[in-house]
Amino acid sequence: MRAVGSVLLVAVAWAGVAHGQTPDSAPAGPRAWVGEHLQYDARFGVLPLGGATLEVAGLDTLRGAETLHIRFVVDGGNFLYQLHNVWDSWVAVDDFTSRRFVQDHEEGGRKYRNVYDIHPDSGFYRQEGVDSTLPTSPLPLDDAAFFYFVRTIPLVEGERYEFDRYFKPDRNPVVLEVIGRDTVDVPAGRFDCLVVRPLIKGGGIFREKADGRLWISNDPRRLVVQIKSRFYFGSLTFRLTKVTEPGTAEGQ
Repeated sequence: MRAVGSVLLVAVAWAGVAHGQTPDSAPAGPRAWVGEHLQYDARFGVLPLGGATLEVAGLDTLRGAETLHIRFVVDGGNFLYQLHNVWDSWVAVDDFTSRRFVQDHEEGGRKYRNVYDIHPDSGFYRQEGVDSTLPTSPLPLDDAAFFYFVRTIPLVEGERYEFDRYFKPDRNPVVLEVIGRDTVDVPAGRFDCLVVRPLIKGGGIFREKADGRLWISNDPRRLVVQIKSRFYFGSLTFRLTKVTEPGTAEGQ
């Protein structure tokens, strides 16, 4: 596997998003995701343990920029350990950079909230409650935004991609390894998928110790079909149960 330069790959990927010319390309553009709602069940082995949703809730305007509002919600756990995690992300439509990221976490009886305002043009971010500014990366992205960024990349089996785009520079590079292909049967149907191993330094469901996996449908929609990650109480698998397409009221 070879590492691909992030600047070149971003340019190629964004060209694919803008034009959507081939069957294996990404969706036609960020606006094409508005209203898409993906619903998942959560399983610990064969045991059902809650669920998750991933959606583009709408278009907003933040500090003068048109943004996508991305939301990822996880509800799961067992009788010993419960978690309720919500990520809200606002990503600019024109250059797909994060502008705000909010984490609301409740895990094992512990609660915390992080709010980050990210200023790509000025090269810094602020964390709510912290009386300082910190440098951010060029073209910064947050955890939730990466779910959609990976859908814009012309993924190739066996390749390893590195990006210096996480909004906290000390957690770069973000690594995406395309480790194979898999046909998976989930409640929403059967999908031919590319299996991606994401690695982000630090916390989150794609931290190195989580040994996370994403199954991305190998078709023009590039749906996130399945997610696996290790939590404190064990590994959870999130399986796609329903797809609500943009502009529709009913799901697959």
